[in-house]
Amino acid sequence: MATADQLPVLYLAQARACRSVQDCMSIYDNWAATYNNELSDKDQEYVAPTIVAQLVLHRTNDLSRHVILDAGCGTGLVGQALALVGARTIDGLDLSPAMLNVAKQTGVYRTLSQADMTQKVPQGDGIYDIVTCVGTFTNGHVGPDPALRELVRLTKTNGTIIATILEEFWESAKFSVEIEKLVAEKLVTVIVKELIDYVKGHGEAVVVVLQKVI
Repeated sequence: MATADQLPVLYLAQARACRSVQDCMSIYDNWAATYNNELSDKDQEYVAPTIVAQLVLHRTNDLSRHVILDAGCGTGLVGQALALVGARTIDGLDLSPAMLNVAKQTGVYRTLSQADMTQKVPQGDGIYDIVTCVGTFTNGHVGPDPALRELVRLTKTNGTIIATILEEFWESAKFSVEIEKLVAEKLVTVIVKELIDYVKGHGEAVVVVLQKVI
């Protein structure tokens, strides 16, 4: 049996090895109650939410005016980071009902909805000024197609999409190919593509900042 110290790494390994949506949801439902405490542990140093919040802040002079979607919001760590830098209207969606229940307790979300990002998201076109997706594009979770295109669809013209993709998954899942398609179709332009810290001891991630063109 895993000890308390081993559980975060165990859950992370299981999540990245998921082979079905149901398996993934089950793992995160079980992890939800302790997820925040474990990722805030000094040995974890989950810095991606803060980095993405700062990137969002650099895209606007007044974040309070913008409507934001936190796609794959989990327990609300990104939403909280966004609220700290001035966001006031944030919607969240996630696969796990238990994660959404924890996110609700943060008090930073306008709405929270369950959604499977491997499918079409049940929301209308061009709703959000900014869309963030942190920690969802990784092994065993969500790939580039159709999710990236869906995030673009949900974004307003001239709006911003910011996503992190686990470094090894960027290559294996061919995220660059999907982004090149979106650029070729003149749907987006690439503003930023760089490697960032993600979770200490568990690798780095590529962060991409896209601007929707049409």
